Amino acid sequence: MTPQIATVGDRSEAPAPASRSRSAALIEAPQPTVAVIALWAFVVIPFLALLAAVPVAWGWGLSYVDLSILAVGYVLAGFGITVGFHRYLTHGAFRASRSLRIGLVVAGSLAIEGSATQWVADHRRHHAFSDREGDPHSPWRYGQSIRGLAKGLLFAHCGWLLKREPSNRARFAPDLLGDPDIQRVDRLALPLIGFSLLAPAVAGGLITWSWQGALTALFWGGLIRIALLHHVTWSINSVCHVMGERPFRTRNGDRAANFWPLALLSFGESWHNSHHADPTCARHGVLRGQIDPSARLIWLFERLGWAQQVRWPTPHRLAANRATSSRRVTRSASADR
Repeated sequence: MTPQIATVGDRSEAPAPASRSRSAALIEAPQPTVAVIALWAFVVIPFLALLAAVPVAWGWGLSYVDLSILAVGYVLAGFGITVGFHRYLTHGAFRASRSLRIGLVVAGSLAIEGSATQWVADHRRHHAFSDREGDPHSPWRYGQSIRGLAKGLLFAHCGWLLKREPSNRARFAPDLLGDPDIQRVDRLALPLIGFSLLAPAVAGGLITWSWQGALTALFWGGLIRIALLHHVTWSINSVCHVMGERPFRTRNGDRAANFWPLALLSFGESWHNSHHADPTCARHGVLRGQIDPSARLIWLFERLGWAQQVRWPTPHRLAANRATSSRRVTRSASADR
């Protein structure tokens, strides 16, 4: 039986009609105090847990059970972000069956990076104004001096989340606001957060049949896993707009760069220059030797018939986006800004 294929708009920037986009504000109303407090908690608490990881591991050790639970949760939520929230929902790199769409949105929600609709709105706004005024998290917003860039890197990494100015979902993600399946998952945010934290503890407790096993699994498979995934995701916003290679042409002012050390941890997202040069492409690691696990997973979905109309790179698309020469981005680079 042929799966029902769901569409998500092919939009890297503001997806609303032109007249509506011009009149719509970039930012929605300020978030309620409760939401701000919750956001701070989910940014700060996993980070504190990450800082505590070394002394805790030194005192208790890191068991294979904890490591396995952490890895499974990281892969599940990570692919939910990279394949689901990013390449599918944000950029329409492929079309998905309804069951795959819902599954990807649920998996991405387990990363605790906000609702799918808000995540997509923020990211589409980022592409529309990359490293220019209007970009929600450019590391260059405070200038190109050492002090300005240090402040900008911190802001782009996580500071923009703590000083939250949510992107206007009606302007940047009207297609998702009109999707009942995605909105239903968005409304289940609190239960999914609870599941993301408690499922590792339950698994650890059942496997070891002990409270200690449940607690260590909660720590490693819950808090540490969330913190690691958060910081890898945030590094794409910060590090990958400052350091790396730029083999492809991007819009004037766009500093997106390929940063290979993060390729595996980010499931291919750190091939950021390639992505910004061709946002709707399903593969970000388009050059020889560039590992892109997310693209491989999309390929598997395509073979299974769950994904269709996948936008794979072609020689023509690559040649059209090639820069005249490969440039390394450093803190002193300023000629093209």
